[in-house]
Amino acid sequence: MLKISTLKTRFVDALGRERIFNGVNLCDKGRKDTDGARRSYDLDFDEALIAKLAACGFNLVRLGLTWDAVEPQPRRYDEAYLDRVERVADLCAKYGIYFFLDMHQDLFSAAKGCDGDGAPEWACLTDGAKYQPARFVWAEGYFWGKATQRSFDHFWANTEIDGVPIQTYYADMWKHVAARFQDHPALFGYDLLNEPYPGTDGGKVFRSLIARLVKVVITDKRCKLIWMAKQVLTGNAIRCLEPFNDPTLFRKVTQAGDALIRKFDTGVYSAFLNRVTKAIREVTDNGIIMMENSYYSNLGIPYSTPPVTVDGRQEPQLCFAPHAYDLMVDTPAYKYASNTRVGSIFDEHRRSQERLGIPLLVGEWGGQSEGTDWLFHIDYLLAKFNRNHWGQTYWAYYPGLLEDPIMTRLKRPTPVAVCGEIRDYAYDLDNDVFTLEYEQDRVYDAPTEIYLHKPAKEIVCDGSYTLTDKGEGAALLSAETAPGSHSIRIQF
Repeated sequence: MLKISTLKTRFVDALGRERIFNGVNLCDKGRKDTDGARRSYDLDFDEALIAKLAACGFNLVRLGLTWDAVEPQPRRYDEAYLDRVERVADLCAKYGIYFFLDMHQDLFSAAKGCDGDGAPEWACLTDGAKYQPARFVWAEGYFWGKATQRSFDHFWANTEIDGVPIQTYYADMWKHVAARFQDHPALFGYDLLNEPYPGTDGGKVFRSLIARLVKVVITDKRCKLIWMAKQVLTGNAIRCLEPFNDPTLFRKVTQAGDALIRKFDTGVYSAFLNRVTKAIREVTDNGIIMMENSYYSNLGIPYSTPPVTVDGRQEPQLCFAPHAYDLMVDTPAYKYASNTRVGSIFDEHRRSQERLGIPLLVGEWGGQSEGTDWLFHIDYLLAKFNRNHWGQTYWAYYPGLLEDPIMTRLKRPTPVAVCGEIRDYAYDLDNDVFTLEYEQDRVYDAPTEIYLHKPAKEIVCDGSYTLTDKGEGAALLSAETAPGSHSIRIQF
């Protein structure tokens, strides 16, 4: 497989072709054993699954692993677990799928009593606070869980454990993982920490957001209290969020967290990214470093982290990998997801990309619900990603995903590799037409490649082309074109 690198705001392969990625998250957060023993991490993603993902047009996997699984005891790395990670990586390579390693966490901890995943129990410094079970939503530990918040506080403060700073353990763990995968042919990069959370300051952000929400509801004319009360009394409480479909009103609320998130991004989080990247670069210069936003920037609070540096120099292989979700995600109310609200979050991520001057790949997005009423929201987001020339990895694979209605959207035509620079591409779902326009600067040693999710009725290409069967009714179109401006139109 060709090495992927960055060029300004684009991903390119070793031949110089621009690359677009249509991907999915594969994440094993571990299984709690009933006898209280350490979690089991099976990574039960078999060859049949990987082959089906490739046939459905997925060419990138965000492969989730956890610190607890890699380093269950200080300085003792679980090589058997890393063997299982490598087995999945090898299957990805076999079927032409790239992968990047995501060090996943939710609520910081994989400790007993915590509903989250991530750090091993020995790295969870709670100051005696106890984990409490969630009553309403899994993320409650972020908002008011002292054990979760204090664990993050100690992590960002780089508190010592047995005389060693905790982030030194973490950076060395990443160094060990990077050394293991540095020469893997399908390696795309390293996602250093999933959705970093600011600790106690994160609790302050939550309280500030709630206080601002109350103030906006009371003072803004678009929030009619009598109307809202009626919705609650008639069982339509979900409609109370309708005023916040207006991104300016929604932003009035999220602005309450700006200062604390800016402090986190530019202070402890930036230093952490630099520290871990330096550790990885001590063993390899291969693999793209993925910059994630904090948990609260999923709501559109601006991301302020500067580009990663190593010894004062900007890391050359760097991309921005933000997340964003609607407030209704993973609930039956997802059919009420707001395009304008989530669109404004991704517009903020676009501004961050422009500030950083690096490629953007959406690391997490989406959601699931019953029926098909919610697919309009998926259509909107995929069209937005196309306009911005963004690749993405959908959250997340689950048994049955490939048979669910969402696959009528995720299995779609994609410009896999383009000779030169993409000017525009789009998939008109209503008319079932895919178009690609690009500027080719020279003769390339490989063709432009487009994944076709089903048989085409008509292909208009100003060059010669061939079709290669990919299974599941799909094909790969390979177009040979000369230097100049080109347009390809495919009618399905």
